[in-house]
Amino acid sequence: MSGRIDELSSVDRARRDARERAAQSDWMPYLPPSSAPFAPSDVAPGDLRWAETVPPGGYTHLRVARGTRIRLEDVTGDACAGLVVFNALAPHERLNVADTQKIPWQAYLGAGHPLLSGDGRVLATIAADTSGHHDAFCGTTSDAWNIAKYGDALPEGPTPSGHALLRLAASKHGLTSRDLPPAVSFFQGVRIDDDGTTRWLGSAGPGTSVDLLAELPLIVLLANAPHPVDPRDDYISGPLRVTAWTSKPTGEQDAVFSASPERQRAYRNSIAYAELAGL
Repeated sequence: MSGRIDELSSVDRARRDARERAAQSDWMPYLPPSSAPFAPSDVAPGDLRWAETVPPGGYTHLRVARGTRIRLEDVTGDACAGLVVFNALAPHERLNVADTQKIPWQAYLGAGHPLLSGDGRVLATIAADTSGHHDAFCGTTSDAWNIAKYGDALPEGPTPSGHALLRLAASKHGLTSRDLPPAVSFFQGVRIDDDGTTRWLGSAGPGTSVDLLAELPLIVLLANAPHPVDPRDDYISGPLRVTAWTSKPTGEQDAVFSASPERQRAYRNSIAYAELAGL
């Protein structure tokens, strides 16, 4: 009998400890989202669908509806948001970085830039940007890179790789490492010089943000890990705030829709797909 009592006591202690940790955590999603202290002041509380702070070296994931607007915010100037998105209705359709650069004839990400799939559809649009320090060349850090630089890449360890974090996020949606395309990253920028050298820009500073508009239902994966060409020796990362609310997808009346013939075709492809799916 005493063994049973000790066992119950152990379970009770574990439960109490877990609940105390949850109450103290700064990284848990806010439920309801409108309770988040950083909820956007220009968004009606009833429209908020997601509010979370992703810790340094952490990740998050969620399915979002077409027309959802997602805001990423670099709180301290040290966040680096590695992003991959999938068509939630058919996850084999996913972010294609090459087409994301090719269709708008622009390799550097910024406001109005469409994020395309390999099927010629716009998955999301960068609806607003106060940072301008982003990257669509280098992807996120690999396990091998992290091991060489920091000595470890495990997602449970102190220096997780971006790819390890994205693998964990993908697994929540039945996806594997083979499903992951190269990521784009926000808040830590690079430029490619005339001689082909990758030049590190770093951050634009604390408090900058990027808004993404979902043009289709999406699976959104985010890894908050140092950029692959960050020259600093230490594993430096900062908190990443995420909020999302109900909005409207891009339509023919929007300037980004008709910015070029190539973009117009891509947006038309997304709209037709959504309408045929009854969205």
